[in-house]
Amino acid sequence: MSHNIPLAEKLRPKTLDEVLGQEHLTGKEGTIRKMIENDTLNSLIFWGPPGTGKTTLAEIISEKSGRRFFKLSAVSSGVKEVREVIDNAKKLNLFSGKSPILFIDEIHRFNKSQQDSLLHAVEKGWIVLIGATTENPSFEVVSALLSRSQVYVLKSLTFEKLEELAEIALAKYNAEEGTDFRIKDKEALIQYSGGDARKLINSVEIVLNNFKNSKKQEVSNEDVLSVLQENMPLYDKNGEQHYDIISAFIKSMRGSDPNASVYWLARMLSGGEDVKFIARRMLILAAEDIGLANPNALVIANNCFQAVNVIGNPESRIILSETAVYLAVSPKSNSTYLAIDDALALVQKTGNLPVPLHLRNAPTKLMKEMNYGKDYDYAHSHEGNFVDLEFLPEEIKGTKFYEPGNNSTEKKISEELKRKWKGKY
Repeated sequence: MSHNIPLAEKLRPKTLDEVLGQEHLTGKEGTIRKMIENDTLNSLIFWGPPGTGKTTLAEIISEKSGRRFFKLSAVSSGVKEVREVIDNAKKLNLFSGKSPILFIDEIHRFNKSQQDSLLHAVEKGWIVLIGATTENPSFEVVSALLSRSQVYVLKSLTFEKLEELAEIALAKYNAEEGTDFRIKDKEALIQYSGGDARKLINSVEIVLNNFKNSKKQEVSNEDVLSVLQENMPLYDKNGEQHYDIISAFIKSMRGSDPNASVYWLARMLSGGEDVKFIARRMLILAAEDIGLANPNALVIANNCFQAVNVIGNPESRIILSETAVYLAVSPKSNSTYLAIDDALALVQKTGNLPVPLHLRNAPTKLMKEMNYGKDYDYAHSHEGNFVDLEFLPEEIKGTKFYEPGNNSTEKKISEELKRKWKGKY
C-alpha cells in the first residue's frame, strides 16, 4: 500500500463518470464529453472555485484524447518554461499528429507578456492550451488569448455532493487502513472545506489519522473541529478564509471603518493574497456602495487597480491602504446599484417593449413616412438644454428606477431632478 500518496490523489477521478458536480460538462450531453467523443478539442479555460476539478478534467481530457500532457504552474513558471514546452510540443507534432495539451494552473497569475508567449503556439496548433483559474478570465486573461479559447465554468460542489465525497473518502480510508471509522456528522468537515473537494478529502484523512491509534470509531463534529482547528492555516488564499476575510474587508469599508479596513487588508497581504484581486473588489465596492455619493471614489479605485498592475509588491500595499481608507471614509450610496437591478427586473417581467416612435432614428424616407422620429424635441434647442419628454416605452411610462440617496451630492441631484421633472421626483 502506498502510504506516502495523499488520499486526495488516490481518489482523483480517472474518468468523466467519476467527476462529481460538473454534470453540465461531463454528463451524457455535456460539452466536455461530446468534445472527447468527437475528438474536437480546442483551447479551453476552466474557471471555477478551488477544488472543483479543473486539473482533473484536464488530465482526463489528455488521457481520453490520446494526447501528451504538459503541466505548468503560473506561480513558479515563466516564459522560459513555456517556450521549452512549446519546443517539445512542436517536435512531438512531427510524429504523433496530435497537438499535446499544455495545462497551466492559475493562469491568471501570468502577466501579459507571459500570456502573449502562448499566442503563436495556440494559433499554429502546436499546443492545445487548457488554463485553470479561480478568477474571472475576462479580467485576468488577455483578450487575444481569450478569443482563441472556450471558457467553461465549473460550479461549486453542493452540500449533497460534498457529503457523497466525504463518504467515498471514508470508505477508501477504511479499506486501505483496515479501520472501521464512521463519521457521525459531516457539517464541520464540509464547512471547513469551503466547497473545495481536495481540502475535504485532506480533512477526512487528517481527522481519521488523528484517531487511528485510539479506540474511537465514531467521529463527531466536535472531534473534527478539535483536530482541524490545530491544523488551520493563518490565511489560506485558496480556501474558506480567502472568502471570509475579503467579506470582512468589504463590509468594513461599507461600514465606514478605516481601521478595520486596513486590518483586514493587512491580513490578506501578509497571507500572500493577489493584490489585483483586492484592488478589483475595491473597484466593485466604489460603484456598488459609494456610487454618486462620491463619484471620485470610482476614479480612485480604478487608478488603484491600474497602479498595482504596474507596481506589484511590496509597494502596492501603500496604494491599497490609501484606497481602502479613502473608500471607508467616503459617504455611501447604493442608489445606482438599486436602480439597475430594478430596471433589469422590469425588463425580465415586461420583455422587449417597443421603442417609442419619436425616439427612433429615421435614416430613410420610408421610416420618416412611418413617423419614425416625429415629435422628437431636441433638448439643446431649449433653455437649460432640457425638454419635458417621455423617454420610456408607453407601457411603463412614468416608472422611476433611480431614487437619489441621502447625501450631499445626491441631494443636489434630487433638487435638480425635481426642478426639471415636476411631479415625477
